[in-house]
Amino acid sequence: MAMPRPTAAQLAYGSCTVILSTLAMLLLSQTSSGVGIAFIAVAALALGLLVAMTVPLPGKRPAAVEQPAAEEPVRASVAVPAPEPVRERAVS
Repeated sequence: MAMPRPTAAQLAYGSCTVILSTLAMLLLSQTSSGVGIAFIAVAALALGLLVAMTVPLPGKRPAAVEQPAAEEPVRASVAVPAPEPVRERAVS
């Protein structure tokens, strides 16, 4: 069984996650040792892989569940107020 190829969205999300998380972790940790930088790089790669694998694949949408139609529609009625008589003003 062949392994499916990654989609463009998976590649884009994974790559952006690796780059941005690496920069963020390096800036926040302010590490200068080789071991610290290697650990951050491995963690960023793992995070990028996790993000890329959780992007939904196209064409695998769940089927819509069909709801039974209501037997009779409900109609709302609004009472219309009676029109008020027009009052005329006396000319002064």
